[in-house]
Amino acid sequence: MPEPSPTSAPASTDSPTLTKAQKKAEGRARQEQQRAAKAAQKQQQQQQSGQGPAGSSSTKPKGSATPRKSGLESNTAASSSKDTEGAGGADGSSDGPKSRGLRIFSHFGLPKTPGHQIKGDIHPVIVRLGLQFSEFKICGANARCIATLTAFKTVIQDYVTPPHNTLSRHLMTHLSPQITHLVNARPMSVTMGNAIRQLKLEISGSDIDLPEQDAKDALCHKIDNYIRDRIIIADEVIEDLAVKKIKDGDVVLTYARSSLVEKILLRAHSLNKRFSVIVIDSRPLLEGKTLLHSLTSTIPPIPCTYALLPALPSLITESDIVLLGAHSLHANGSVYSRAGTAMVAMLAKEHTVPVMLCCETYKFSETVMLDGFGKNELAPTKFSPDAPKSNSNLEILNPLYDSTPASCITAVVTEVGLIPPTSISSIPLALGRMSL
Repeated sequence: MPEPSPTSAPASTDSPTLTKAQKKAEGRARQEQQRAAKAAQKQQQQQQSGQGPAGSSSTKPKGSATPRKSGLESNTAASSSKDTEGAGGADGSSDGPKSRGLRIFSHFGLPKTPGHQIKGDIHPVIVRLGLQFSEFKICGANARCIATLTAFKTVIQDYVTPPHNTLSRHLMTHLSPQITHLVNARPMSVTMGNAIRQLKLEISGSDIDLPEQDAKDALCHKIDNYIRDRIIIADEVIEDLAVKKIKDGDVVLTYARSSLVEKILLRAHSLNKRFSVIVIDSRPLLEGKTLLHSLTSTIPPIPCTYALLPALPSLITESDIVLLGAHSLHANGSVYSRAGTAMVAMLAKEHTVPVMLCCETYKFSETVMLDGFGKNELAPTKFSPDAPKSNSNLEILNPLYDSTPASCITAVVTEVGLIPPTSISSIPLALGRMSL
């Protein structure tokens, strides 16, 4: 023990360089000791709580990095488990993320189960209509709009104004849960939105001095006029205009099934025009089969060719004109229609085949559609026969609609005439209205 004192005494008389080196070495040793002490203390705490490993890595100076790394890994694992629980707990089941699909499509209108929860005072006819919407038994923009307005007629006739209320104010409150139920069954179409907006305008403008039954009859009469003027008569005018574009010997190409295009083709056949039809179809709905059955059931049957979308490049060269339907037409001229319509229109433009879009003016939307990702709807998995196994990482994703740019459309056939797709917003001004 007396020997260290001579060594320490000369150390104080060494050169300044050695003193700095010794100070640095002592500082490093002190830091390593403090790190080792902290690591040992942390390890003891973990062992006492039953969470730490049994190894003693505190004896090594460099082993202090191991607890830090494990701590980061534990935090990462905890955060990932929280994310997984949050994603799965949103639906109340462990397979919640799988039912939502990819994140990029999480904002799409997801298919609802047929027995979704009924909230509020819902009329039985609305409940039945919601089930038909969710099961796709009523499909198509015109069919859904007519079915909705017809159901609202029943709701209005069965409505009774509460005491100390007026029909023009309380009826809209009564219709709100009915509309919400239909939207929960399936996302609202543009046609339904325009019709409901017009119905609310008529309700707010009804005379409060009219007897209740007379006011309800007047509203039902206005609903009938809307269906007659904006859909039925409009379709007849469009038929007369579009039939003139079909010549004898033409090959007409169409995609999926549009009720208006079907009426045009049957009208041309009734006028003894000789033409053939190419029906292009695609999954998941395969609506072209219904159109094919309707065209071949005529006497004599219309010559038809049925093919799926991958065969389009070999058939587009044989067609003379393309007739397409639309779900909605937007202010920038883009067409929102069944998924695959954009491919048909673009390929037809590439081969200089005229593309005629048949669309009523009540399908016009004042919004702008840039692509099919901002707004869309997913088809139920029941339309996909080859469903992946439950333990598979594959997921079925079937968007129902896409957006066709206005540059791919030759003309839009409406009840007010043939117009360019970009001129649809000028129709109300030409007719002296504020909106379509």
